[in-house]
Amino acid sequence: MTKPWIEGRFEENVITTTIEQAINWGQQSSIWPMTFGLACCAIEMMAVGASRFDIDRFGAGAFRASPRQADLMIVAGTVTYKMASRVRRLYNMMPDPKYVIAMGACTVGGGPYFKYGYHVVKGVDLVVPVDVYVPGCPPRPEALLEGLMRIQDKIRGHRINRKDGVRVDDELPVPHHSGYVEATGSENPLTQHQKHTGK
Repeated sequence: MTKPWIEGRFEENVITTTIEQAINWGQQSSIWPMTFGLACCAIEMMAVGASRFDIDRFGAGAFRASPRQADLMIVAGTVTYKMASRVRRLYNMMPDPKYVIAMGACTVGGGPYFKYGYHVVKGVDLVVPVDVYVPGCPPRPEALLEGLMRIQDKIRGHRINRKDGVRVDDELPVPHHSGYVEATGSENPLTQHQKHTGK
């Protein structure tokens, strides 16, 4: 369990914290995504930057046109083999620490092109390391905001200190909800509820 970055208050305008927590707070509050849309999911990414969903509330509203100024790549859309080398090149140009969100079914695993789309990469994780997957076709803007919050959780758990000369491992965030409904033990599970009867 991580401690809040403000550990205690002594008097008005005085707070105590650690350097590690202050650096992580600064990084998670100033994420700069790269302007990088490949296909239809980019429309949802644009909606997140607009006034209705307002990604700027999370400190990530400064979309950068240059990879050298960005620390978050949101791969939004279908990645073709022709584009894969460009994606990798842009990723390599980004300074460390850098993060990647795979947005949409095509980016996560090929989507509707998985079987017959010979030109589509079957998941952008074959090209660049992915930190957060946001599934959907297309995912709602709220789903992308959820992915951004998971990136912030990962940054919050980053450890820069060392113990006995050995680097301490990062604390991986535990999702606060899994998307699954827990069934009670007394009920029998449904098995034929989606079977087509032909009527």
